[in-house]
Amino acid sequence: MITKRPILAAEDAEDLEVISARLQDAVAKMKDLVWLPKKRRFVGLFNRFKWESGQRGNVRIRTGLHFDGVLSVKSKNLKRGAPDAVVSLLAIKYTPAGGEDPSGKVELVFAGGGAILLDVECLDAGLADVGGEWAARGRPSHEEDS
Repeated sequence: MITKRPILAAEDAEDLEVISARLQDAVAKMKDLVWLPKKRRFVGLFNRFKWESGQRGNVRIRTGLHFDGVLSVKSKNLKRGAPDAVVSLLAIKYTPAGGEDPSGKVELVFAGGGAILLDVECLDAGLADVGGEWAARGRPSHEEDS
């Protein structure tokens, strides 16, 4: 059963940190990361680990992410020619242009050194769970730096 879920919105770097934390270790196929230039929108469909579930279980859920006001999109170190390649999102970062200028750059950072870079006229993002939960095979972990 799919129920309506609240949408998290981001209009500044602090808001985006919340979305980034929710999406840490989310996975997506390359074909599910799409720029719609005529709509100036970038969208992604992820299977995210529900960190907010705490220790009560390892759960994943289908989640949609969007950025509006996107002026350009670039990628580096990603298999763009392999639509079924799976990428793992580590973080989302925002760098404002500064001053009174609301524009900036959003960077989606993936495991293995890949990234998607968005030039945005202002930070306008949203995140919403769009499907039911399912048991995850395990809990993501990161090696600690020595």
